[in-house]
Amino acid sequence: MNDTIDLLRRRRSLAPQFLEGPAPDAATIDTLLAIAARVPDHGKLAPWRFVLFEGDGRARAGAVIEALARADDPAMSAERLGVERERLTRAPLVIGVVSRAAPHVKIPEWEQVMSAGAVCMNLIVAANALGFGACWLTEWYAYDRRFCAAIGLAADEKFAGLIHIGHAAIKPEDRVRPVLAELVTRF
Repeated sequence: MNDTIDLLRRRRSLAPQFLEGPAPDAATIDTLLAIAARVPDHGKLAPWRFVLFEGDGRARAGAVIEALARADDPAMSAERLGVERERLTRAPLVIGVVSRAAPHVKIPEWEQVMSAGAVCMNLIVAANALGFGACWLTEWYAYDRRFCAAIGLAADEKFAGLIHIGHAAIKPEDRVRPVLAELVTRF
């Protein structure tokens, strides 16, 4: 067995509340992003980009999430508003992968969307390989156009995922995996 296969076999998502600091440093973030960008990309379109939520930026984005939650439910409890405000502060780094898929004369939009998904997975695998824990989430605010606009996404851009990264505060337990015999068809 080689190290890459071993990493892929044991890779496990870790919920953001179990990711602690310190955040990856700037050089490590550059490495993570460079690896994330090494995905199939037909037509060399780079139909994705990154938004980094780090440091105080996580709290500023959380304030936007809280304000939207309050606008949608003025009676929301202070406790619940706190949960909304802290969504991007649970992990020391959150990298938003933004899909920029668009109509193209040769490259189907679906392939562009899948390329953004591959970026998310490469980012998670790279984080794990560098000794971090990671989790791919898209919570309600990722689909809320008001939030997307507030942080600079164009009208035709969407979050493919928000990748929460930090050091594992706990050792994650494995979960039940799919039974391959139920998922594989041979033709």
